[in-house]
Amino acid sequence: MSFTEKLLTVPPPITVAGRRVKRYHVTADPAGIAPDVEEAAYAILPRLLPEPDGTPPATFVVLHRGGDSGAYLNAYSWVWDNVLHFRGASAGQPVLGCPDQDPAHFVEPGLPWIGCVWELPPIQHERDAWVRHLLVPEVPDLEAYLADSLPEGTTGGRA
Repeated sequence: MSFTEKLLTVPPPITVAGRRVKRYHVTADPAGIAPDVEEAAYAILPRLLPEPDGTPPATFVVLHRGGDSGAYLNAYSWVWDNVLHFRGASAGQPVLGCPDQDPAHFVEPGLPWIGCVWELPPIQHERDAWVRHLLVPEVPDLEAYLADSLPEGTTGGRA
C-alpha cells in the first residue's frame, strides 16, 4: 500500500452559529478544495455544532477532499471547559451512507470515527493550543487561541 502526505491549508477563522471556527483544509490538489464543496461543507456545519454550555464557543474543523469522490467535514468543538465534542459529515462516499457520489452533497453518517490519518494532525496542535491559551492563563484568551493554528504545509509535518 502506498502512502503520500496531503496538503494542509489554514483559511482564516469564521463565526458559525455563535461559535468561532478555526479551519483546516486537506487535499492532494494544489488548487485546494473546490468552492462548491467548501460552500456545501460550511452549510451543514451548524448542524454539527453543540449547544452552548458556558465554555468559550470555539470549534476547529478539518475539511478533507479525498482522492476519489469523497469529501469529509470533521467538526471538533470545545465543551465542558476541556472536552472535545465531535460530529462529522461526509459527501460523495456511498459506502458511508451518502446517497450519491456528489462531493458537495453532505450527509451525517453518524459513525463513531473521528478522522483518518490525514485529518488527525490538527487534533494534537489544537489540544496544546487550548491548554496554552484557555486553561493555563488566569484569564482565558480566546483570541490568542484562534490565532494559534497548525502551520500550512503537509499533513505530516511543517513545510
